[in-house]
Amino acid sequence: MTNAPSERGAEVGRRIGVGLMYGLWKPRVLGAWKVPATGPVILAVNHSHNIDGPMVIGVAPRASHFLVKKEAFVGPLGSFMHAVGQLEVDRSTADRTAITRALGVLENGGVLGIFPEGTRGEGDFASLRAGLAYFAVRGGAPIVPVAVLGSSEKRGRLIRGLPPLRHRVDVVFGDPFEAGDGSGRRTRKALDEATERIQKELAAHLENSRRLTGR
Repeated sequence: MTNAPSERGAEVGRRIGVGLMYGLWKPRVLGAWKVPATGPVILAVNHSHNIDGPMVIGVAPRASHFLVKKEAFVGPLGSFMHAVGQLEVDRSTADRTAITRALGVLENGGVLGIFPEGTRGEGDFASLRAGLAYFAVRGGAPIVPVAVLGSSEKRGRLIRGLPPLRHRVDVVFGDPFEAGDGSGRRTRKALDEATERIQKELAAHLENSRRLTGR
């Protein structure tokens, strides 16, 4: 699909990201083998800090394309993010261009990254937007829950807005699951049911990840 972002660019972004993340912090990655090696996949990531996206882009086993708020695409950083295959989305409206490009990623068998809470918060998956269910059902893609823990640590910060340098950040990948009921229906009721299913799965994964990591 011509409208899909560059897969090669996303792989370059992954290589840059892995160097940066391991250079600045100490990522501990658990369960990366659970990410299907081929085919369309959605990474659903909790979001409590600005580095959560770059961290997952760097440590995920496959190149990924994240839906990122358009406000982040400013100046040279915006050009760089486009070049490494990230997707600009206008959160104030039903951004059809972003939706088409995100579906293009899945149609091409790629990895789409989503912060289902829509914005940075407590990172506890408490409020989910229906967009994740739509992409999962429409794109026929399994969802892999991802918990990023320790990124919002404030003690010992040298740079405001960033975790302390060399601080350990845990990234825990969960078991893939299907959001839909298998019928492929995209009615409001079906999407509401899928959203409820997703919320339970993501909350359970986050709880398991906290228990596993002691975070």
